[in-house]
Order: sequence, then structure tokens, then C-alpha cells
Amino acid sequence: MKIEDVLKNRILVLDGAMGTMIQRYTLEEKDFRGERFKEHPHPLKGNNDLLSITRPDIIKEIHRQYLAAGSDIIETNTFSSTRVAQADYHLESLAYELNYESAKIAKEVADEFTSKEPHKPRYVAGALGPTNKTASISPHVNDPGYRAITFDQLAETYYEQARGLVDGGADLLLVETIFDTLNAKAALFAIQQLFEDTGKQLPIMVSGTITDASGRTLSGQTTEAFLVSLSHVPMLSIGLNCALGASQLRPYLQVLAKEADCFVSAYPNAGLPNAFGHYDQTPDEMAAQVEEYLKEGLVNIVGGCCGSTPDHIKKIAEVAAKYKPRVAEVAHA
Repeated sequence: MKIEDVLKNRILVLDGAMGTMIQRYTLEEKDFRGERFKEHPHPLKGNNDLLSITRPDIIKEIHRQYLAAGSDIIETNTFSSTRVAQADYHLESLAYELNYESAKIAKEVADEFTSKEPHKPRYVAGALGPTNKTASISPHVNDPGYRAITFDQLAETYYEQARGLVDGGADLLLVETIFDTLNAKAALFAIQQLFEDTGKQLPIMVSGTITDASGRTLSGQTTEAFLVSLSHVPMLSIGLNCALGASQLRPYLQVLAKEADCFVSAYPNAGLPNAFGHYDQTPDEMAAQVEEYLKEGLVNIVGGCCGSTPDHIKKIAEVAAKYKPRVAEVAHA
């Protein structure tokens, strides 16, 4: 069943945070290394994407928990699976494999659930994170003209990532947590190039992040400017995730809901972090805030980001089932 058709009839639920769930396992260096990377000369603890190779059992278990909680779409464990981000661990050469294996794992679990409930198909979104470099802003305050990465370098690394995700079986591609629209443009350029080269096309989801109460992305764009900057690309959905909790995100979603000619998504954090960086918002509290989006008819896809768990997603799914999706003139679906 095409996801475009499903989205016209009901609100779809995205999964919650992968990192939050991985933290619950209190893994040590040896878990990240496994046998294969036992002799790797650099520390690997914290490289969550590597677990798709060294501890696929954990990643599968997390996917299963989110699907059991009511997720229609699960994201691959590939937020940092680019050469650029993996350079921190000296594992650049693994980029394609990480994406391929992560997509394969997620697809296997999604198919398992779809086969049990054919009326409720599950989809895999291949996640392309923002990388740890920005193409628009200098990291050096004394050299504002300096850039840590170029558009071409980003496009090349995103092409490799997208190729791994598509080859591994992703149903959609999700360019997410965008803090710099130029990075996102490089990702979308690479994806379109891949589609042209292979003759295979997947729906594209795009999700930006508002970094603070100014209502702008890190590179300074308003929500409307963000939408306009990317509107040349045929998108399944555009939305916002991370950085803010559900209530703080609402005014910016209102802008997208009014202006976007595609579906709209939102997966906020479970509130704002406390002094220790932890998220205290309960599943009931988060679901109540997300319900405000649904009452206003702002979204088509909803889920959770940092701090959210299967318990949060279960409550959000229960609330989402009561409402009709946002209606829009969907030009590109």
C-alpha cells in the first residue's frame, strides 16, 4: 500500500528516540567493538550507529518495541552514518555498510509486523542526519568566511548514505534534524542524483529543527523561509523535530500547516531537558500536548524525538487514532 494513500485517510505515527532507548542498555566499549572491531585503535563507545553491525539484536529489539507501541514508520539507526560523522571514530570506510545493514534490520522487523497486520502496513524511513558540520556558518568566530565543509563534499557523503539506505530496503528517505538548510539542500541534491542514476524513486520526508525561542534554525531561517528554500524538491512531507518540546513547537507547525503543499510531520522532544540533560515529561503529558496539534488539524505524521520512548509513542498513537489528518492540496504526493 502506498504511503501517500494511507496518509490521506489517517494520521501516521513515527517512532521515538533511538538514542534514549540505547542508553537504557548501559552498554560498554566492548559492546560497540564486538569481535570485528576488537583491535580498532580509537574509542568506539557512543557510536550508536555501529551497533547495527556489532549488536543488531539490540537495534531489532528497539524497533520491535516501537512497532508494538503503535508506530507506522520506524527510522533506521543511521543518524550519524556518514563519512563526515564517522570520521570522529575513524570509521569513514563503514558508511555504506552502516546504512545498508541498518535499513536491512529495520525492514526485516517492519515486514514482520506488516505480515501479522496487513491492514496496517509498516514503513522504514532511511534517516539522513545533519552531520556534525555546517555549510553555512563558520566554526571559527575570528574567521567568518571559513567553512568546515563544502556543498560538494556534503552531497558526495549523502549520496553514499542514501545509496546504502535504498539498497538495504528503506521505503522512504528522511532528511532530518536540519539546522542548516544548505546541508539539507546537499542531501536532497544527492538523493535526486541517486534517483536519476538508479531509476528508482522513494518518497522524501524533510524535517527541520528550531533551535530556540527565536523560532529560527541555527543558520537563521524562519520556518516559512525554510519551507520556501526546499520547495523545489517534490516532498512527501515537511516538518519539525527535536530541540523543543511539543508545546513550544506548535506556533511553527501552524506556519507549515498553512503554507505547505505536502503532508506535515512533527516529532518533538519529550519536553525540555532538565539540568542534567534528562527528559522528565511523562507519556501522558507529551500526548496531551501533541493532541493540541491534532485538534487544530496541523499534522499528518506525528512521533517523538529526544527523551521519547515506546510508552510515549503508545500514548501518542492512541490520541492520533481519534483525529482526522490535516487536509492539504498535496501537489507532489
